[in-house]
Amino acid sequence: MEEELKPSRSRRKRKRLRFRGILFLLLLAIVAVGIYAVVQFQSGYKLAENTDLPKMEFDGDPENADFQNILIIGVDSRGEEKSRSDTMMLMSHNKNTDEVKLTSFMRDIYADIPGYQSYKLNTAYYLGGANLLADTLREMFGVEIHHVAQIDFANFEQMVDIAAPNGVEVDVEKDMSEKIGVSLKKGVHDLNGKELLGYARFRADNEGDFGRVRRQQQVLAALKDEMISVSAIPKYPKLAGAVQGYIETDLPTSDQVKLAIELAKSGKSDIGRLTVPVKGTFWDARYPDAGAVLEIDVEQNRQALSEFLSQPLN
Repeated sequence: MEEELKPSRSRRKRKRLRFRGILFLLLLAIVAVGIYAVVQFQSGYKLAENTDLPKMEFDGDPENADFQNILIIGVDSRGEEKSRSDTMMLMSHNKNTDEVKLTSFMRDIYADIPGYQSYKLNTAYYLGGANLLADTLREMFGVEIHHVAQIDFANFEQMVDIAAPNGVEVDVEKDMSEKIGVSLKKGVHDLNGKELLGYARFRADNEGDFGRVRRQQQVLAALKDEMISVSAIPKYPKLAGAVQGYIETDLPTSDQVKLAIELAKSGKSDIGRLTVPVKGTFWDARYPDAGAVLEIDVEQNRQALSEFLSQPLN
């Protein structure tokens, strides 16, 4: 009987040793990944540490259990202390379905700015920063705005080159060069940060600002697809570090990571897109203090935005 037990004990011992070896390798891999993440995070943070962004103080609406709205503001400061907002976009994330929707607000909308006379919408940011812009949008369109994220265009270029060093695939619909600092050719191309920004800012055609806004939405959708690809995963730590210096936001780092994970889980699903004002609800006007503006039917656009945000994409 003793003879029969010896081989069995030996096999159990070998299995235990094998298990310990696998466990050791797993722990070693976890440590290695952790070290890599820390080093890459610090590398990204160091790239952006000289931007010296001020701490964002934003009066956001109370958190909503069903959705989260983040106001994205793009500015082209060019060293100026105060500037107008060039891009104003509301990113809406449905927490139940993981659907993402983008609403762009035209900068020339003639807007009732709380505490001031009416001006172009992008003047609200110049007069009172993100909080006044958010208040203007809340009062005009009845939307909740929970958080804000703003980025200077120069920082946007750097962020793209970190996130997608091989470029972001975009279908350029026509040759472009006027007033964008780069020359783009028609066709599908992998665009670097400077080229992608130029594409998003082009408006020297018959679409004008409406075409520019459409391309901005296209760029963000392309960036989302790029960042949820498997090849992008190793770049996350470095990008997360750079975000701390390149993007000014009131979102805590933990919430930024959580949101990124939730968006990644949504996979390659389409992003809903809307431009305000919607077709047939605006007309050109001119005022002495504001110049050429878009006069809009506020109620029709308020209703269109409400329906867009409340209805499922499919």
